[in-house]
Amino acid sequence: MAKSLLRTDSEIAEIYKRNADTVYWVCFNYMKNRADTEDAVSDTFVKMIAATPIFESEEHEKAWLIRTAANICKNYLKHWRRRLENLDDYTDSLIVESGFEIDETLDIVCRLPEKYKTAVYLHYYEGYTSVQISKMLQKPQSTIRYYLHEARKALKKELGGNFDEK
Repeated sequence: MAKSLLRTDSEIAEIYKRNADTVYWVCFNYMKNRADTEDAVSDTFVKMIAATPIFESEEHEKAWLIRTAANICKNYLKHWRRRLENLDDYTDSLIVESGFEIDETLDIVCRLPEKYKTAVYLHYYEGYTSVQISKMLQKPQSTIRYYLHEARKALKKELGGNFDEK
């Protein structure tokens, strides 16, 4: 990874290509609609350009972007105007609107409580360990393991015999 604080357009484009899907999914889990998700993704990459962090590796880069995206989404959701919206008005059709291919399992993962689904996505779909996820989300390792445990129980209940923990 380049150690320079200033990045060229091509370096920024490469970082975007490597991480856009993951950042989009993390933001979509919080925002629940395409417009807000796209705003949060843009804000995440703008923050990266403005902050010019030095990344030790591609994993460090991805972890920084995931943590930043989650924080941007949480801050947006705390805003008073956002509290006036009724999140129950958002339907499952918004998941289809996002452009992701959704299978039965991912559809159920998307319906998990907020605290569980990001950990599940990062663990099962991105391949991160609970230790890595705890650093990304700035939560204790035991909390992440608990989230994964509770999410597996919920998935097992929803999917029944179709659930494979591997």
